[in-house]
Amino acid sequence: MNAPLLNQMLKVHSRSFGNYTFGSAFYILLMFWLYPSIADNSKALNDLLAAFPEGVAQAFGFQGGFGSMEAFISGEYYGLLLPLILSIFTVLLSTQLMARLIDQGSMAYLLSTPATRAKVASAQALVLVLGLLIIMAVTTAAGFAGHEWIIGDRYPFDASRFLRMNAVAWTLFVAVGGLSFLISAASNDEKRALGLSGAVVFGMYGLDLIGKIGDSVEWLRYVSAFALYRPSELAGGEGHAALSATILLLIGLAGFAAGILIFRKRDLPL
Repeated sequence: MNAPLLNQMLKVHSRSFGNYTFGSAFYILLMFWLYPSIADNSKALNDLLAAFPEGVAQAFGFQGGFGSMEAFISGEYYGLLLPLILSIFTVLLSTQLMARLIDQGSMAYLLSTPATRAKVASAQALVLVLGLLIIMAVTTAAGFAGHEWIIGDRYPFDASRFLRMNAVAWTLFVAVGGLSFLISAASNDEKRALGLSGAVVFGMYGLDLIGKIGDSVEWLRYVSAFALYRPSELAGGEGHAALSATILLLIGLAGFAAGILIFRKRDLPL
């Protein structure tokens, strides 16, 4: 690991970390602020939700209804907004960390230091992982603060379920980050890496979304890492959080390891 490079890259991308962290924390606080008005009309909203086809409710993460705080935020935020926010962050940052530096020739300066290619790539991978960890840690803290400041004891809130949702969300994007990093490390062109990473990540997200609509297309979910991320089930105390998180971490580690190995052995246009 190249500690000076890691520290420098964390500083370089600190503004990006701050923007996404602030956005995620703001939205989770907004969900807690909105929930009291939703809870007061939860019966009517659940009746309305029941009128929709089951596949539509499942596709958008509303199968848990609006009966609890965790169920509400699992559909409104963890099922929709958070995956989009972190997908954009992951695709952009992974491309900036590797493919942009190769494309612009800046990688030559990093490799002119005594650090090996493996150490440089490992430091870049860790920047992405730490960035995701910072966003999710602050989002989790903001959720607990929102419950304390806004909700209090008025409505039930299961802290352990909320923590599991956040933990699995982080491991999901470690997996997505590993795949994006692999593409970026293997690319010479920034735009091509960005387009391919975006196609893979949002393609997986789309396949998971389509696969939720009906039994006939459910198989599409199982070619996507997003299939292991089921916030509505976690909010309801169901699902297999530990198993899903373990598999997602293994996918992410495999992606990062493959990206580092490819970067070590490939010819670079420096």
